[in-house]
Amino acid sequence: MKNIIIIIIFCTTYHVCLAQNNIPSIKNNTALHYICKLHGQTRTLSLIKEKISDTLVFHLETRGVKSSIRMMPEAVKSGTELSFNQGENAPILVLKPTETFFMISQSAYQDLLKNDQFVYNNTTYVLDKSEETDPVIIDGIALSTLHVVAQIDNTEMWILQNPKLPLLCKMTKNPLGINFTLTDIVSE
Repeated sequence: MKNIIIIIIFCTTYHVCLAQNNIPSIKNNTALHYICKLHGQTRTLSLIKEKISDTLVFHLETRGVKSSIRMMPEAVKSGTELSFNQGENAPILVLKPTETFFMISQSAYQDLLKNDQFVYNNTTYVLDKSEETDPVIIDGIALSTLHVVAQIDNTEMWILQNPKLPLLCKMTKNPLGINFTLTDIVSE
């Protein structure tokens, strides 16, 4: 009986630790599938991650629209603005050196870890330290994310705990009417 209790405790501890460290590997050609709520409409959106030279590219596809969104290396490293472009402007869209797409910059992520907040699009986002009640779940496992709330309009974001690729996994209460949730990650 004592051994069974020890095994149960070990298994429970193992699963809790595993769930707290679920940071998927997102390599070249990894597909990120989202459900987006755009101004009351629901649509799927897929992003394929690719690194071309020193430029990070997300190949976007949604409702027949295909576009390649290119982020400059300086944006990935120290960008301060989030682009909400939906890929409808051009088949290849090169973002400004300050803009990222579906992620925050590495420096903003470091600010979040160090100061429990960061500034993006002139808005301060503060880490929500309360127990997570609405995690991002893929294949029945909660991703390791940081939950932040905007101080000006209550926009909420869940950011993957990955210092090299701080991906936005979920956004809610966005005043622009663009909310989304990551639903699947498929690696080749």
